[in-house]
Amino acid sequence: MSIWKQPISVAELTRIHVDTAVAHLGIEFIEVGDDFIKARIPVNEHTRQPYGLLHGGVSVVLAETLGSCGAAYACAAGYRAVGLDINANHLRGATSGYVTGITRPVHIGRSTQVWQIDLFNDAGEMTCASRITMAVLAPKS
Repeated sequence: MSIWKQPISVAELTRIHVDTAVAHLGIEFIEVGDDFIKARIPVNEHTRQPYGLLHGGVSVVLAETLGSCGAAYACAAGYRAVGLDINANHLRGATSGYVTGITRPVHIGRSTQVWQIDLFNDAGEMTCASRITMAVLAPKS
């Protein structure tokens, strides 16, 4: 059974991110399931830090993008989800290829949501474990 309360697809997620940091960094949405979203980011000259590794902040951008999208589309129409807190444990570096992230809800409540985001390199090794807490804001009257 799907958790989504609004229409969601790879095409819709791509559409809403035109001319944003997500598009600028090359994040690509690749799959939407009944309870998850997957996206990937290239490890290249735009996303690496001076040691040649994917920048930790870029990993967090991917994680926050996934968790925020999950929360937004798990809200009823008119409600908004905004970030309260995000953490990231950087477990392994990535120097080339793509890092792919998947997000799933830990908790979907009336006023808060918590999402887990796991990032993996092309070999399937976890590079980062992240969790985001989102506030759910009611429509403005």
